[in-house]
Amino acid sequence: QEREGTKMAEQGDLADIADDALKYDTYEQYLDSQISPMDLYYLDDQDLARQLVELGYRGSGETLKREEFEARKKAAEEAKASKLRNAPKKLASAEKDLSHFPFLHNLAEREDLVRNGKLTSIIFLRDKNSKGQEVSGYIDYAHRLKTENFEPYFERKKRLMPKPSDLSYYNWETQHSTSNSTPNFQVIADNEAGLLFKNKRDRKVINVDPKSLPGDNSRRIDIKTHEYLQVVIYDHVTRRKT
Repeated sequence: QEREGTKMAEQGDLADIADDALKYDTYEQYLDSQISPMDLYYLDDQDLARQLVELGYRGSGETLKREEFEARKKAAEEAKASKLRNAPKKLASAEKDLSHFPFLHNLAEREDLVRNGKLTSIIFLRDKNSKGQEVSGYIDYAHRLKTENFEPYFERKKRLMPKPSDLSYYNWETQHSTSNSTPNFQVIADNEAGLLFKNKRDRKVINVDPKSLPGDNSRRIDIKTHEYLQVVIYDHVTRRKT
């Protein structure tokens, strides 16, 4: 039992040494930290003093070898990077009072689910652009969240408007129209059913015709709001095929 206690104490000491090493950017700095002013005075040679520390003749006597130091340093950096990657990201809508803005409030409610891939939402917007022209379009919310900073929208410094690069865009004055597939949806146009969007994950089709049902695992929500001429959100719960 006494031997076991000694062994655990030694492991603890080594762990402390390893943790101590992580404070330093380079192995040389780590060695230098264990050289006393007296060592330098007598040896008068920093490289020699470092070699003696590395060999265990100076410092604590329990010095990490270069390979051990670099391996621990790398492991610590990887752990730190992994922690940052996995840290929950602050939502763009966090701490914003959107109680008087029904459209933005609905976007905020969906933000976390859409960012996590549990929900996909297609936003239909119809309103006047900065030139006073009426435009409309279907927006892949997840794709826009990924490619744009949404904080200015939730802060009402910018207005979310359809773009020619969205799933579908139409300028009612110039009659300019575009359609583009995104990483989440394939646009199916020019068919009897009108405009359809196929979810690339579960292959389900969303029908945006108000006279038709939207499709499996989908629902259509009309948002009554003063913010735009017309707002409709199509929510689709994604279920990957097994």
